[in-house]
Amino acid sequence: MQPDPFRLRLSALVGFLSIALGASGAHGSIHDKLVATGQLAHWETAVQYHLPHAVVLLLLTLLASSKPLMVWAWRMFFVGILLFSGSLYVLAYTSTKWLGAITPLGGLSFMIGWVLIAMSAKGK
Repeated sequence: MQPDPFRLRLSALVGFLSIALGASGAHGSIHDKLVATGQLAHWETAVQYHLPHAVVLLLLTLLASSKPLMVWAWRMFFVGILLFSGSLYVLAYTSTKWLGAITPLGGLSFMIGWVLIAMSAKGK
């Protein structure tokens, strides 16, 4: 079975953004702003969770597109990236502290995604 083209494109975009945002936080004017405001650690945490979960999105798309629990795991990882990493990126760049309240919802989404993968494994 062929992978879903939409999820494949979206997974690739999410992976691209993880590299672009990581590089932006490590070099140039964004890096300088993050250092000046003391927010670099938040940005780095966002990247640390974004990149590996982008890889998981791609793997789930390529290897498990037809399994319903894996599709839900993909969705939970995607939501996790948006809520966890996304809120940290915005918090770091804008110093908008209330976004920190959203971040744990992204972490919960990541955990649900991992549980769904475990639940999809069939015992022998």
